[in-house]
Amino acid sequence: MCNHCVIEDVKKNMLSRRMLFKGAAFAGVAMAAGNLAKPVLAQTAHKVVDLTHVYDSTFPTFDGKPGIEFEWSADIAKDGYQLHKLTVFEHTGTHIDAPFHFSADGASVDQLEPQKLVAPLVIIDITDRAKEDANSTLEAADIERWISANGEIPAGAVVALRSGWATKVKSPAFRNDDAGKFAFPGFSKSATDLLLERDTVAIGVDTLSLDPGNSADFAVHNSWLPAGRYGIEGLNNLEALPIKGATIVVGAPTHRGGTGGPARILALV
Repeated sequence: MCNHCVIEDVKKNMLSRRMLFKGAAFAGVAMAAGNLAKPVLAQTAHKVVDLTHVYDSTFPTFDGKPGIEFEWSADIAKDGYQLHKLTVFEHTGTHIDAPFHFSADGASVDQLEPQKLVAPLVIIDITDRAKEDANSTLEAADIERWISANGEIPAGAVVALRSGWATKVKSPAFRNDDAGKFAFPGFSKSATDLLLERDTVAIGVDTLSLDPGNSADFAVHNSWLPAGRYGIEGLNNLEALPIKGATIVVGAPTHRGGTGGPARILALV
């Protein structure tokens, strides 16, 4: 074969390869553009806010017993590494209430759908009311006012009550009033009934319980959780977030058959 023919064949092969790569690159760009066109929960986060309390055996619990206990199982001086044995009650610290917590056949914490653990976060503030009444509640009217001012609650949202209570976590006032009775804000059933009519996947509080401290019937627990929704109790740092626009990432535990459990909760802003 002549040199000229060889050179021409090489040129043709190189041109064909260039066209192939260009086509692949174009297809990749088109696919990326298609993905960008899909709805997303949030753009790239400029800030990550930790909504989780660090907790130990002194952290307030509903029954007053330590929610977690530590025991050394391996010591670095003796074993060359360190390991704790933990005894943990599921509902301690910043934690999840799974539907199974208040229903015999509800979903356990390991069965929560992953797509419901990353969600738009809506915050409704009742801090001023909570200063006047420790057992104040978020009402349906508060949700309606929020919607009037900010637009509809996004589909698949987590709605959190912000009461300023997280700042009391190292004080007896986080759990009790001066008479030693439970006293902390929570959701009213009127509010959660309204949220059940919407595509709201979870509710959250910066207090010890979804229900207010003076609740005698746990009406919110008994209606919200059996309806297949979940709750988050003991949120922290809600004051660092806007009332809309953040994305919540719920690091729910996955122990089989759990009624809930301690969780790492983050917000992307």
